[in-house]
Amino acid sequence: MIHVIQTRQPERVLLTGLVTRETNRIETEILLEELKNLAFSAGAEVVGSMQQIRKAPHPAHFFGPGKVGEIASHARSLNADTLIVDHDLSPAQQRNLERLTKLKVIDRTELILDIFATRARTREAKLQVELAQYEYVLPRLAGMWHHLERLGGGIGTRGPGETQLETDRRIVRKRISTLKERLKKVERHRKLVRSQRRALFRIALVGYTNAGKSTLMNSLSRAHVDVADQLFMTLDSTTRKLYLGKSRSALLTDTVGFVQRLPHQLVASFHSTLEELREADLLLVVADAESPRVQLNLDVVHETLHEIGAGNVPSIYVLNKIDRIHDEALIKGLLHRYGPRATCVSALKRIGLTELRDMIRFELIKSTHHPDCYDSIAPEESTVS
Repeated sequence: MIHVIQTRQPERVLLTGLVTRETNRIETEILLEELKNLAFSAGAEVVGSMQQIRKAPHPAHFFGPGKVGEIASHARSLNADTLIVDHDLSPAQQRNLERLTKLKVIDRTELILDIFATRARTREAKLQVELAQYEYVLPRLAGMWHHLERLGGGIGTRGPGETQLETDRRIVRKRISTLKERLKKVERHRKLVRSQRRALFRIALVGYTNAGKSTLMNSLSRAHVDVADQLFMTLDSTTRKLYLGKSRSALLTDTVGFVQRLPHQLVASFHSTLEELREADLLLVVADAESPRVQLNLDVVHETLHEIGAGNVPSIYVLNKIDRIHDEALIKGLLHRYGPRATCVSALKRIGLTELRDMIRFELIKSTHHPDCYDSIAPEESTVS
């Protein structure tokens, strides 16, 4: 698996963003704050941030020529060794920025891929992340051979450098093919497992990363999912039995969190994992109620759900972390905004879980596919990994 930020000493990184006609300064600042958290999750030390206002990204080096010089100078003054750009860069833009700034340049996708690489635990998650990384690297291989200046063809350009580049491309393509075949086998197994679970009502936790899904999973069931105040702590989907009283039960699955501009390579690689959301009978859409960008985060979740074909699955809004909100009017406003299919909870303090269970039970009973869902599995056999 390929890792980007993994050294003995934390890399000193400078964050950069672009305000364009498609965005605004406030949105860019929000995204830069999220980028800071992503960099922290990757083990980096953030030493500063910069923005540029520009109608559109420069085709050659993303930022304008003058701004690139400012970035390079500011990075030197901060003793930064890495530049992180809060956007996807083309291979040429990334290569040109590295040449002009004399810094290692990482874009948003590469940063998220690195975090996923450090979080993956199961064989399936590791395969999924590795596939996404190689698909990201493949079009950038030519840039990794930039020390061979003459690869364009013609006199003086043929030889071992070109051969090595093509050899590397073949190796990467072969690895991608191998990973896809392995994931197909894993997906067939996952489909078999899902088919065996169809007798039970299936619930999936979904939400923006760090909204508290894993804590809610632990509080509602007997799961012991790792929890930390970092982005993308959960990559490996976990399923547990959820008991709802009167011999009724359901299956509760925790899934990977979403984020703005989630790399398309990851969405494609995590196809089988995200299938859990499409085939669920109910989604618990978990949101950080304390966050000032709660609606923006929910918009990202909805967009991603529609992208993967799960936009029409029935859902309940679970507005989490209300123990941090001391204004009753704000809580009432949240409930009014999101309607009768919303409830406020604190997964950590176990506040509001009874009401949430009641809402889930109501959805289970009214489901035409699972009118009763009476449990036929003994408690000691109930955990599904």
